[in-house]
Amino acid sequence: MSQPESPPVSEPFQALVRTITQALAGRAVDASLEAWLNEEWGAQSSWYRLMKAECERGVREGWLCTREAGGIRYGRVLPPGPPTAGFSVDVVDMHDVVGPHHVHPTGELDLVMPLTPQAQFDGTPAGWKVYGPGTAHRPTVTQGRALVLYLLPEGRIEFTRA
Repeated sequence: MSQPESPPVSEPFQALVRTITQALAGRAVDASLEAWLNEEWGAQSSWYRLMKAECERGVREGWLCTREAGGIRYGRVLPPGPPTAGFSVDVVDMHDVVGPHHVHPTGELDLVMPLTPQAQFDGTPAGWKVYGPGTAHRPTVTQGRALVLYLLPEGRIEFTRA
């Protein structure tokens, strides 16, 4: 039996993704990138407010976070390719939960969007958290519920047993 198809991803969401991924094209995935993202595209920016609203709408309308495992709703929204400057785009919906351990062969850029005001993702409140190439973690949301949009260069992620 096949699963019903999700509604298509909204054009406003795709346009917001193109805006950020084109701005990221060619930049090193490191601590200076995190600082730049938070300065230019952080929680104080209009881009952030629009993206958070689109993600909330996507969850409500059923085109984001279409799968569930271990108390985490998740889903790949867009594959890596030219429209996303080679990044894949995923969104997770987490509420006081620890996710599966994984490695970031090419890095991971996380946009933290708390739905509960005090919620944090890996100790980070609203804004960006960047993991460089070769890093690993167990993604954790504490103090409530948050949506996290994550960009993976080349779409690369390796889940482990650690």
